[in-house]
Amino acid sequence: MSLVLEGVSKVVSGQTHIHPTDLELSSGTMNVLLGPTLSGKTSLMRIMAGLDVPSTGRVIWGGQDVTGMRVQDRGVAMVYQQFINYPSMSVYDNIASPMRLLGKSKAEIDAAVRKAADLMQLTPMLDRKPLELSGGQQQRCALARALVKDAGLVLLDEPLANLDYKLREELRAEIPKIFEEAGSIFVYATTEPEEALLLGGNTAAMWEGSVTQFGPTPTVYRQPVDATTARVFSDPPMNFLNIRKAGNSLTFGNSQTAPATDAFAGLGDGDYLAGFRPNHLELSQHTPAALEFTGTLGVTEITGSETFVHLDHHGESWVGLVHGVKDLTIGEALKVYLDPRHIYIFAQDGTSVAAASYATAA
Repeated sequence: MSLVLEGVSKVVSGQTHIHPTDLELSSGTMNVLLGPTLSGKTSLMRIMAGLDVPSTGRVIWGGQDVTGMRVQDRGVAMVYQQFINYPSMSVYDNIASPMRLLGKSKAEIDAAVRKAADLMQLTPMLDRKPLELSGGQQQRCALARALVKDAGLVLLDEPLANLDYKLREELRAEIPKIFEEAGSIFVYATTEPEEALLLGGNTAAMWEGSVTQFGPTPTVYRQPVDATTARVFSDPPMNFLNIRKAGNSLTFGNSQTAPATDAFAGLGDGDYLAGFRPNHLELSQHTPAALEFTGTLGVTEITGSETFVHLDHHGESWVGLVHGVKDLTIGEALKVYLDPRHIYIFAQDGTSVAAASYATAA
């Protein structure tokens, strides 16, 4: 079984929510929709589910055109960030409800409910009503109901956002395994690049209603096809710097020069956009070839074991993520260093010219 989107789009009141999109998802795969708020993740999932009919294009499920088919007639399970449960029913009955609608036996239902409840750490709460649970417990109840439905297509729209850190980490590892074993197509929407990397599988990077790149998650992360995808798949977003190459020399926007080494060596003369992730900006020169920049320190954010450093580099806003707690002075001139192996190169229109050499070697 596969889910194929052929040129699907969605236009509402003259506003384009989804630009024409082609996408093919295979059974037993986990597929992440990654993008910021309003990038179109939920709109695309609603078309997949049958909750919305696309303005153009077709939805093919298992070789059948289901574009106009009701969601009730498809094998779909959905879980949203805003958990939905039946308030008058116990947790046990909430979880069991999809199986009862399918006419499963009492023994099958009981076994499936208790297995899902155990995974979601809900066993002591099976006799309670959802409103007697915490928000995180209610979301786990909704997830357990999706688990027992045995659906061919499982759509999870930021389902772990309301859970505590420990449980969220556990479920990120466990949920994909469960659905992959069942042969379902698993679609998971998130705004967090780190979550996409942890989930693995395939990732569709989304920006303003378009899928900018789709493929194996490590490939999309390491070899983005354009600057937009690189920006989406980086948290904080990727930093950028205008450069000009002439012969064996590079010139940056502030007239700073450096030799054209590594990925720059094979470029033709002209103007480019260099991109680098925040975790590759360093406060010390660890390699002799590292490029040195000076910026004005605007803000620091200490996360406990790391520090976000916000810099103004001649009008360009950069963010560095450095290890440890740093005692820095706001407004001071701060030297930072960048290993050329960590630099992505894009054309002025944003299309990729060369991936960072560290990424292609991984």
